[in-house]
Amino acid sequence: MAANELFTDLMDYLPDYYRGILEMETVQGIHTAECGDAWLALEDHRGQLNVDTATWLLDRWENELGLNVDRTKTYAARRERITAKLRGAGTTTPDMIRRTASAFSGGEVEVAEVPGEYSFEVRFVGTLGIPANLDDLIQIIEEIKPAHLDYRFQYTFTWWTALKALTWSVAHAKTWEDLRVYE
Repeated sequence: MAANELFTDLMDYLPDYYRGILEMETVQGIHTAECGDAWLALEDHRGQLNVDTATWLLDRWENELGLNVDRTKTYAARRERITAKLRGAGTTTPDMIRRTASAFSGGEVEVAEVPGEYSFEVRFVGTLGIPANLDDLIQIIEEIKPAHLDYRFQYTFTWWTALKALTWSVAHAKTWEDLRVYE
């Protein structure tokens, strides 16, 4: 969207007798464009203050939180790491681990404590398959969990009964990975 589409033409604020004066229309047109550009720049900077909308300021978010800056990752993957790190601040509780893991899976997560084994289990119940950014989730969990606790992941996959309705030609057109997460 062009800046002059966002900002009202400044000629609209002047008396009608300025209309038709080339110099005044030129000056006001330039000022309108400059105000629109300033507005766009302000909105862009405002967007960087929120992790969910930040782009070029993700480096600063990562540095602030002590995360390694990896520009080869997508914005979405970098935002997941930042969000998880922000959610993982404070005392480690099952709820905090759940919130941190849900930032990576994009779905519902359950955390079950196993006191006799000094461990906990992270179950991805809201999404099928293995989360795409699992390596970063493991890194964040290693940072926030107490050192004496172990953990494991449990994933949700498609039940065979859900695949019974598929014809052979439809099922044959899909890969094994597609069938594992078929909904």
